[in-house]
Amino acid sequence: MIDRELYMGKIRPFIDRPVIKVIAGIRRCGKSVVLQLIKEELERRGVPKKRIIYMNFESFEWMDIVDAKSLYLYIKKRVEMVGDKVYILLDEVQEVQGWEKAVDSFMVDWDVDVYVTGSNSRLLSSELSTYIAGRYVSFRIMPLSFGEYLLFHNVANADKDVLRGEFLKYIRMGGFPAVHTGNYSYDSIYKLVYDIYSSVILRDTVQRHGIRNVELLERVVRFVFDNIGNRLNAKNIADYFKSQQRKVDINTIYNYMNALQGAFILQRVPRYDIIGKERLQTNEKYFVSDLSLIYAVMGYKDRMISGALENIVYWEMVRRGYDTYIGKYNNREVDFVGVQGNEKIYVQVTYRMESDATVEREFAPLLSIGDNYPKFVVSMDDVWQDNIEGVKHRHIADFLIDRSWGLID
Repeated sequence: MIDRELYMGKIRPFIDRPVIKVIAGIRRCGKSVVLQLIKEELERRGVPKKRIIYMNFESFEWMDIVDAKSLYLYIKKRVEMVGDKVYILLDEVQEVQGWEKAVDSFMVDWDVDVYVTGSNSRLLSSELSTYIAGRYVSFRIMPLSFGEYLLFHNVANADKDVLRGEFLKYIRMGGFPAVHTGNYSYDSIYKLVYDIYSSVILRDTVQRHGIRNVELLERVVRFVFDNIGNRLNAKNIADYFKSQQRKVDINTIYNYMNALQGAFILQRVPRYDIIGKERLQTNEKYFVSDLSLIYAVMGYKDRMISGALENIVYWEMVRRGYDTYIGKYNNREVDFVGVQGNEKIYVQVTYRMESDATVEREFAPLLSIGDNYPKFVVSMDDVWQDNIEGVKHRHIADFLIDRSWGLID
């Protein structure tokens, strides 16, 4: 079991605090492992096992716990048996109808410390405040970062050449922990990931949102996957279907995209006006929660490398606590602007510095920004190493494991 310190470091300060710990992310990204790590942390702190209640609602063992009342009555019985503070760990809690009401009652009625996980973004949304009145703190769990991948495969301290090779594997394999537990071929990996994708589409998208036209939903997914890293919105997608002689209501596209975001398959990334310091509502991009989902659905394509690299960098910035946007500076575009309190970081991502024109294209937007925040151009070049007027160039593998450019603790 990998030690996911990236998340445990954020969760530990809230252990024994009177807030509900809400842990959410796409299915099979490692939420259950994080919950087990919390359980082990509690035991190391001396909490007796009888005071820890762990329930996984995807297990047949708990099939009779289907609603808030049955959950409340079960926990009540366990609390009364223990007669002391109880730690409640509920895995995939969205399977219980009205779970929020039960958890709210736990906090009111007993001395408890509560942790819940789920596979729908509703667990991270402001809707929760309706039920648990601001008494929660949320954590987004993601598939393995490149740094976690290196730890998983015991190559974190390898030399440069090994790291480059491992990064190429990471691009192809993705970060779902399950695919790293055996010596799988790429075809086997994509079969495993397709099963995850199918489960997410069926349970967290189609069933949860009552989507009837599954074939259209799948077509929307394929179109977005094929355009990772490109500017995209619901109108673009509707126009594409129109060009294929298929009329699709734009509101249907909006609903599908929202459902896919809710299931953590996709993430919409808005644009940010660097001068005006405001979010813009046009020309956003979408990124996928893990690249292996694209390969599982559409096969691996070398031509997607630029979008794949952007996808990886975007999620690394999110992991490190940045609110991350597509940047606009006058008439120039910056791939990513990360905002963290009063701090910022600017990042351009490209595949190769193949010509002077490429160097000009990638460095010019960052050179035009007059502030002193860190600025990086990230690529897969080892030969091209120049920094230009304070704008640093980094190989993407080095950039992803460099602790100096953003908080990861």
